[in-house]
Amino acid sequence: MREMGADAPFEPEKLVVTVDHWTPAESARTANLHRGVRLFAQEHGLKHFYDVGEGICHQVFMENGHALPGQLIMGRDSHNTSHGAVNALSLPFGLTEVAYLLAVGSVWLRVPESVRIHLRGRLPRGVFAKDAILHVIGRVGADGCTYKSVEFEGDLIPALSISERFPFCNMAVEMGAKAGVMPFDKVTERYLKGRAKKRYRPIAPDPGARYENTFEFDVRGLTPVLSCPHTVDNVKPVEEVAGRTIHQAFLGSCTNARHDDLGEAARVLRGRRVHPDVRLMVAPSSRLEYLEADRRGYIRTLLEAGAMILNPGCGPCFGAHQGILADGEVCISSANRNFRGRMGNPRAEIYLASPATVAASAVKGEIADPRPLLRGR
Repeated sequence: MREMGADAPFEPEKLVVTVDHWTPAESARTANLHRGVRLFAQEHGLKHFYDVGEGICHQVFMENGHALPGQLIMGRDSHNTSHGAVNALSLPFGLTEVAYLLAVGSVWLRVPESVRIHLRGRLPRGVFAKDAILHVIGRVGADGCTYKSVEFEGDLIPALSISERFPFCNMAVEMGAKAGVMPFDKVTERYLKGRAKKRYRPIAPDPGARYENTFEFDVRGLTPVLSCPHTVDNVKPVEEVAGRTIHQAFLGSCTNARHDDLGEAARVLRGRRVHPDVRLMVAPSSRLEYLEADRRGYIRTLLEAGAMILNPGCGPCFGAHQGILADGEVCISSANRNFRGRMGNPRAEIYLASPATVAASAVKGEIADPRPLLRGR
């Protein structure tokens, strides 16, 4: 920003800044980067600054009422698409574009074409929103919606909480999408009550809106699925992968680390122990979600089962300093990417799954179907 000749952000009141990667700092270099962000926030009097320990940017942004229906949100991280869960148009940007936004308050955009994804039916027992979006990505492909605005619709949507809508929009980018948008309804309205920072105006398709493409999915027959190494669209039913030995299990990331996600895992783990050859790591998506999971008893259940609870933040997801895998190790994760080297080692393998499947696999010591182990659902 300064290299562009700007001494201060164009509109500091519109900035939300979160320190969530490499937290707590693992090196002097990272500590200096974090300090630079803190000094920037202090220098310009940023009102919306969330330091180490508050959580992952997308979750913190949403739960503190910054994401609103009808808003245009621009953010640095590729999973900035998450905020479409509350009917916002939320776009990821690169570093140079974000610096330009800071400096001048505007940016060039190509309006994306629209793609409709229609979801019919209700999810069967033991099948979750994460399974559904992985199934969609497996069918559509990693480049099936490149630079498109994906609109989710159908009678499944009203049955989903905002937390369950989050993975759909979060992982829209794994289909190549520029944005993923959920409809505004009573669920959205309830979530935003007492949370929204200002008034908002929901958006909806115009009558007779035209789409470049439409994908239809009936979720009633879905079973648990996984994304297999080393691409997100390499999706297979759990029964085809069951029995694969794992060494680490990770419950975390912006995709699936809210209190209800940890609750899914807790229902599997209650009264059971993590396999002695497996390391189960849990990183809540935010401090507030950590507190809620603790209030509901999920944290105690996870700890009693043998899990390690990490601080709120990105944690092992992107492979910088927590939970890095050894050569040849296999991890099952509730995160959003399984590219080679994603968790810090290109000679390791990552499978993506729902929190329930992650927990069941942690108990068995191998990839496992969560349905026989689920309780209370």
